[in-house]
Parts: sequence; structure tokens; C-alpha cells
Amino acid sequence: MSGITYVRGDATVPSVKGVKLIAHVCNDIGGWGRGFVLALSRRWPEPEKAYRAWHRDRAHNDFGLGAAQFVQVERHVWVANLIGQRGIRTGSKGVPVRYEAIDAALGRLADQAVALEASVHMPRIGCGLAGGTWSRVEPLVTGRLVSRGVAVTVYDHDG
Repeated sequence: MSGITYVRGDATVPSVKGVKLIAHVCNDIGGWGRGFVLALSRRWPEPEKAYRAWHRDRAHNDFGLGAAQFVQVERHVWVANLIGQRGIRTGSKGVPVRYEAIDAALGRLADQAVALEASVHMPRIGCGLAGGTWSRVEPLVTGRLVSRGVAVTVYDHDG
């Protein structure tokens, strides 16, 4: 069983064959407009539209910490909107990242990846605007995805 593959590049353009799931962390207040989501929105309008509709209708769906939404953007490419941060600002309760929510969402991501026979591609989720540390997130990715045989590539963007 291989571990996580680390590469330099853009997680929105994975260069492997087969079905690909591009995963990223979203907040729980409906905000979309900073960080990795800008790269996603430049390539496809669907993930943002789906996320905003999911948030808008949250009284009638599973939107909330730990939830995951899967949006097909190309024949073999899906985007996974993972709700893993509370709000968007660092404040008295610390940084927005919620590791237990990322862990729960990664479990849902793993189920989807196995069902689609997909590889997973992501930036260092939860470690940008959410304020998390990769040393806390990496074991979650390994435990939820790698342990189930899902190929995971983590992208460090140039620039």
C-alpha cells in the first residue's frame, strides 16, 4: 500500500488516467471566494453553484461540519466540497479548521472514491485559510483514504 504522493503543480489539473476526485475544504457559513476555490471557479462554475445551493437549502439537507458534496465537472472529474471549517476568521475559539469535521468528510470522500474507483487530488486541505497544520491533517488523509487503497496526490502550488 503506497502512501500519499506529493507533487508541485495545480490540483485542478491532475494528469493521471481514470476517474479523479478533486477534494478541498469549505467553510460552514456559505462563503466562497478566497483560496483554492478561486482556482476551481476559474475552471468550472458547477462546484461553486452547487455549494451555494447546498448552503442556501441547508434546512433541508445535510450541509454542515463533516458533510461532503460531490459535483461532476467533466466525464472523469468530480469536485468534492468538504465542510471542514467553522466560519472563516481566527478568533477567540482559535483557527477555523475543525479536524474532526475534516476526518468525517474524508470518510465520505473515501466511500465515494471507492465507489467511483477514483484517485483523489487535493491541495494541503485545511492548511491555508482554515489555519490548520498538515501534521494534523496528513494522518487523517492516510487513515481514511490511503488505508482503503485510494491513491492520493497532494499538490503544492508553485507561486
